[in-house]
Amino acid sequence: MVFDVLLPWVRWFVAFHIMSVMAWMAGLFYLPRLFVYHCQVTVGSAESARFKIMERRLIKAIMVPAMCSSLLFGTLLVLTPGSVDWGAGWWHLKLLSVVLMFAFQGFCGRWYRGFAQDNNQHSEKFYRIANEVPTVLMMVIVIMVVVRPF
Repeated sequence: MVFDVLLPWVRWFVAFHIMSVMAWMAGLFYLPRLFVYHCQVTVGSAESARFKIMERRLIKAIMVPAMCSSLLFGTLLVLTPGSVDWGAGWWHLKLLSVVLMFAFQGFCGRWYRGFAQDNNQHSEKFYRIANEVPTVLMMVIVIMVVVRPF
């Protein structure tokens, strides 16, 4: 379903979508790095408390609002006539990658709650590897949108 009334606003939607995604990605790149550093401090220490504050503020003040606005403006773009070729393969891979990005955000939330409760279940190495996931997904998404290889 598309809405012609959205056509005059499409450039605004694109601009706000890009800004939202950039903010969201910044958080997705930074939060797992905070988890790496959080693993290196003693549970219950002042440093651990500081990391908990940083992680909470990053999630609640930046990542969740940016994720929601990315979803809002992305949805408005999808509903704008001519924005998506529904038969193109690139669109499906891009959409899958976006869904995986939302899932990664969910995992980050779970890991954050583990740290907040002093019950982290993963190693520093785990978070170093997890830190690469949003980068790979972002690369796939950008290539699909810009190059549209299939």
